[in-house]
Amino acid sequence: MTLISTEREALGSSHPNELQRTLTWKGAFWVATGVPPLVLFSIGGIAGVAGKAAFLVWIVSMTMGFLQSFTYAEMAGLFGNKSGGTSVYGATAWLRYSKLVAPLSVWCNWFAWSPVLSLGCAIAAGYILNALFPIPVAGSAPVLDWMQANIGSLTASDPRVIEWLGANAGRSAQEGIDAILSANAIEALTPAFRVWEAAALQIPGLGTLHFNATFVIGALIMLVIFLIQWRGIASTASAQKILALIVLIPLLAVGIIPILTGSINWSNVTDIVPPAAAYSAEDGSWGVGGWTLFLGGMYIAAWSTYAFETAVCYTRELRNPQTDTFKAIFYSGLLCILFFMLIPFTFQGVYGHEAMLAPGIVDGTGIGEALARLVGGSQLWVQLFVILMILAVMLAIMTSMAGSARTLYQGSLDGWLPVYLSRVNRNGAPVGAMATNIVFNLFLLALASDAGGYFYVLAISNVGYLLFNFLNLNAGWIHRIDSPHLPRPWKAPTWLIGLNTVLAFVNAMFLGAGAKVWGYSNALWAGLIFSALIIPVFAWRHYVVDRGIFPQSALDDLGLSNDGKLGERRAGILPYLALAGGVAVVLWANWFFVLPG
Repeated sequence: MTLISTEREALGSSHPNELQRTLTWKGAFWVATGVPPLVLFSIGGIAGVAGKAAFLVWIVSMTMGFLQSFTYAEMAGLFGNKSGGTSVYGATAWLRYSKLVAPLSVWCNWFAWSPVLSLGCAIAAGYILNALFPIPVAGSAPVLDWMQANIGSLTASDPRVIEWLGANAGRSAQEGIDAILSANAIEALTPAFRVWEAAALQIPGLGTLHFNATFVIGALIMLVIFLIQWRGIASTASAQKILALIVLIPLLAVGIIPILTGSINWSNVTDIVPPAAAYSAEDGSWGVGGWTLFLGGMYIAAWSTYAFETAVCYTRELRNPQTDTFKAIFYSGLLCILFFMLIPFTFQGVYGHEAMLAPGIVDGTGIGEALARLVGGSQLWVQLFVILMILAVMLAIMTSMAGSARTLYQGSLDGWLPVYLSRVNRNGAPVGAMATNIVFNLFLLALASDAGGYFYVLAISNVGYLLFNFLNLNAGWIHRIDSPHLPRPWKAPTWLIGLNTVLAFVNAMFLGAGAKVWGYSNALWAGLIFSALIIPVFAWRHYVVDRGIFPQSALDDLGLSNDGKLGERRAGILPYLALAGGVAVVLWANWFFVLPG
């Protein structure tokens, strides 16, 4: 008995490791409708680093994502029997040239997509905490009542008042007393659960894991999503359709109504310049520092605007993959164009750069109220949009779990990742991969359970996403050269394959210049180190479990036999030159682009 068969038996599953063909392209489209709400994850952060140019960042990034999707659509049509998305289809192009580069593409795509679970759960938990355990606001009736009850506890001679006056020259002692009493009232009236923390664990070189109220609520949300997806992709698509209609129709209204009512302040979207510094309300200029901030915005925006490529994660579950793959990604792209261009424009046009720097906008917890103010502003509207935001985040989380789990599943079938990840339950859900996603994201949720950790997780995960896009856009022309014999149900124009190859190197520039913009100088290197973790994972699977032989199913779609030869390298040295060029662009951009002084 071989090691691989022993490991498969150890799974204890009586069901074959196969997904079920239960989807039409419309089902894949509905699963991908969790992508448009991703604009809400970083709309404030991008406004902070790109300033008045923020809405332009979204437009340019979405245009790039749509153009790139045509390369991905062609590759998806090549592999009707594979799941896991475009990273899997592109990885096969690199297989002839390096056994390590192929799994790197899959790994990078997974660890870029998977954190949507943790980041989304952190945002949703924040909304739930605000609704059930609100922190009192300065000037509110409870705070004023507490201050009145404790007015005699503080005098002008108190050391705290004297210290406050020293830090606030020209202010009166009474103002100091009021400020201190207000802060004390907020602290005293804040629900204990809101500030509860079971433990905080410092991870050297990475950050702090916070096991607090946000973590607990976020973990429960993850469990709910897991149980929904346990029932299979058809059930997931049905749930997504309902959520999408509830979420996207009001979100579309938010984008359109302010334009129709003349609420756009055109000074907010003209005279486009980056800020003087990240999260500064002061206008800057288009020098090297300004372009660095703009590229930092492009770096993070890609994580959202390119993400509709997840529509082709379900090729193995489509009833007619030859035609449905292109339809799924094309119409998902059109949907994303509408939302990623409209919402940021309207949001910035109404509020302006300075208002978008509010803490609740930057960390996402105040977006619901801000959206409500665009169309009404009454407390009822605010409550409705808070609920809407929670549902929007759940929509994005469901899309992420469905897509990233299938990436792990197919990576396992193709011999790149551990065997247990290909375990499927009786409903055709890849439960081994889904469980791995949950465990990984519980760790990330603990890291992202405070505002600082949130963008750190996002910045690191996006290193993987841009690496994946670079490899996959180059895979388009490699497949054209090495596999011209494979039928292409839909074939992209050759000029567009060439343009997207250029965009691969533009993405490499975003990676080199943009990762450091988010306040973490080591984000690029931390992301690259995490990317390298695929080496021992792949080495164990390929050389120990599979004894250096790929599963035949991984090669059948390429028309290859498992005789140790992975096919003729018709592209010659070109793929290696592309890799070297990508490394050079990343290093140059990281050196050349610096933050404003």
